Amino acid sequence: MASPLNNTTTSDQEMADLERHDYVERVQWVLNTPKPPGLSQELIGTAVSWRNKVPFLNMQSGLKHELFSMLKATFPILSWCQNYNPNQFKHDLLAGLTLASLCIPQSIGYATLAKLDPQYGLYTSVVPPLIYTLMGTSREIAIGPVAVISLLLSSMVQKLEDPMANPIAYHKLVLTVTFFAGTFQAAFGLFRSGFLIDFLSHAAIVGFMAGAAIVIGLQQLKGLLGITHFTNKTDVVSVLKVVWSSFQHPWNPYNFLLGCSFLIFILITRFLGRKNKKLFWLPAIAPLVSVVLATLIVFLTKADKHGVDIVKHIKGGLNPSSVDQLQFNGPHVGELAKIGLIVAIIALTEAIAVGRSFAAIKGYHLDGNKEMVAMGFMNIIGSFTSCYVATGSFSRTAVNFSAGCETAMSNIVMAVTVFISLELLTKLLYYTPVAILASIILSALPGLIDVNEACNIWKVDKLDFLACIGAFLGVLFATVEIGLLMAVTISFAKIIVVSIRPGTETLGKLPETDAFGDVNQYPMAVKTPGVLIMRLKSALLCFANANFVRERIMKWVIEEEKDSKLRNAEKTIQIVILDISNLMDIDTSGIASLEELHKNFDSNGMKLAIANPRWQVIHKLKLANFVPKIGGRVFLSIGEAMASFSI
Repeated sequence: MASPLNNTTTSDQEMADLERHDYVERVQWVLNTPKPPGLSQELIGTAVSWRNKVPFLNMQSGLKHELFSMLKATFPILSWCQNYNPNQFKHDLLAGLTLASLCIPQSIGYATLAKLDPQYGLYTSVVPPLIYTLMGTSREIAIGPVAVISLLLSSMVQKLEDPMANPIAYHKLVLTVTFFAGTFQAAFGLFRSGFLIDFLSHAAIVGFMAGAAIVIGLQQLKGLLGITHFTNKTDVVSVLKVVWSSFQHPWNPYNFLLGCSFLIFILITRFLGRKNKKLFWLPAIAPLVSVVLATLIVFLTKADKHGVDIVKHIKGGLNPSSVDQLQFNGPHVGELAKIGLIVAIIALTEAIAVGRSFAAIKGYHLDGNKEMVAMGFMNIIGSFTSCYVATGSFSRTAVNFSAGCETAMSNIVMAVTVFISLELLTKLLYYTPVAILASIILSALPGLIDVNEACNIWKVDKLDFLACIGAFLGVLFATVEIGLLMAVTISFAKIIVVSIRPGTETLGKLPETDAFGDVNQYPMAVKTPGVLIMRLKSALLCFANANFVRERIMKWVIEEEKDSKLRNAEKTIQIVILDISNLMDIDTSGIASLEELHKNFDSNGMKLAIANPRWQVIHKLKLANFVPKIGGRVFLSIGEAMASFSI
């Protein structure tokens, strides 16, 4: 008869055998995964998803229904206008009229900033908003010319053609840039390449916008001070030299007094509007009121005879066709396409950021790819109708939102109001002083400088702040292009540094849990004697970082061995468990580095185990015959690896 002790021993042995069988079975789960999809399969999958998303290509149901579905997907207005009601129109009408009162003076001012005649700003506030309303998905975004894009165009295109010496040729180049910008934007959306706009990080945009705002402000000193001869350069040093030299000659203070008086008036109304939300309309109409009052003052006092610069003639009427003005055969086509690409990315970045901000407040989703397509087509059609690059304006969108807009119909109301102004009111703007346009642009600039966000970027990520300050200083002291180039270069440098020098961390078991954490982050984590658990903090193990990772792991192992000897520990390191749960992909250089690690560990009496490999990674490790080399020590998790060695 078997003794109780023998029965207990047999039972423990059976349990151990059962657990070992379970671990072996779970290891097979990892090793016997199906083949992951390759590049060709991913491309086919993308094509299938396009087929499902474009109803015309899926003919399983009625053709009429599919055609209407395709039209609704292309023109979102067909979806929301079905349930549109008079109450919504009442809100959109008020918002659109409020928007137009801000848009008209700003559009004239931004056109002068782009070194175009004033009417082109008004043209840009008619056609693009109408096209966007048909194709866009944002309910609040206000479309039209903006300060940053106007500065970009004037600073880059004037290098190809002098707007003062040959304004007609300059205008043709701006229209061609607008066409290229629209084409790039539409292509980004159609080919789902929105990730391209992410090359400009949030930090870079914050710095670029702040630098651009200061540059734009300095440019307005020409109108505010009535300076006749002004530099074409945009850097702060050149502008300040011109301003200083202008003080050496007799100058007329009336421009300055008029501009500053109304600038103070606009800023006061803005302060009141922020203090009392019910007065949202006050800062919205303040620019238009300023234009009307200043024009009356100049007309009644004949101030233009005493040195006050005025706008003079503004051509009225509907947007004229400009198809025949596009320059595709000239010597500057390559440069124009490059400028178009830069402007397209900046315009999309600003518009999508604005649209998503207000969509989040209202609680609906903004389709980024549809937005790109809408922006692209509105600028392509705009280039055919004498418009320059339009995008979403943050200041006008905020006014639209505060005025209670319900749908994109407010853009239609605004466009119609601007068109009526073009038809009937342009002659009344003859005596509008240039200083007022400068003050309106200056009043919009504080919203582009976000000091609090720059401080937050500094607190959170110093490398991000470097991109931010690089863009800021580049725009301020060099050119707009150099500022953008510096921002993109620093952002890419950050990516490269993080990629080629990934971190590793030593893990320990957190008390009373099954989780493992970094021993530096969690000091209470307990290391297991004889076992070193390391996690690789990189999504890619490749030729760029493989040697660095291998050397770093070996350094950690050597240091752990030294610590064990100093502590007179009973066990030195016998097992190294490498957690590669963060690793999404690996190349042949990465596999070679793992093989070298295995050889080094094996020669020192240590075993290498792999925990939690991803699909692509384990597939490549099997193809490279790496798994048999380490004795099949591949596990679902760190816990499985620890348990298997303890059995």
